[in-house]
This record gives sequence, structure tokens and C-alpha cells, in this order.
Amino acid sequence: MPKRHSGKTFIIDLEKVNRLNSNGCPACGHKFNLGDTAVWACGAWEGGARVIHEQDAVYDHRTNGFIERKCYSAKLDRFP
Repeated sequence: MPKRHSGKTFIIDLEKVNRLNSNGCPACGHKFNLGDTAVWACGAWEGGARVIHEQDAVYDHRTNGFIERKCYSAKLDRFP
């Protein structure tokens, strides 16, 4: 079971579903559902951190934050 980073993850509630689902998850493109676990993460998009599904994120101990999984993988490929 992956290590949880308490305080950094949160559960999607009705207010967040209504606010976030106009655009969906920027990492995977799917809509959020009630009860989904989400995080604030940086990614390849402009404008700073955004809310994405936790399974689409990787926790980076160096930055003490989450990074979109695809972005993190690309970073590792460039800087092994």
C-alpha cells in the first residue's frame, strides 16, 4: 500500500465536484466523483498547481509536493 501524505490529500465533496467538473481532471481528462481522493499537483500545464486525482500524481520528497505522473516521468527521462 502506498504511503499516504496526510494533510496533502483530500476527498472530493459535492462542492468540489460542482466547482471542478466543468474542466475535469487536467491530468487524465476524467470527471471527479464524490469520494475520489485528490491532491494539488504541478504539471505540464500553465498557471501553477491544480487539483488532480491522487492516482495521477507522484509525491516528490525533494519538493515536498505532488507532481503529475506524466510530467514526473518526463523529468526523470531528461535528468536521470
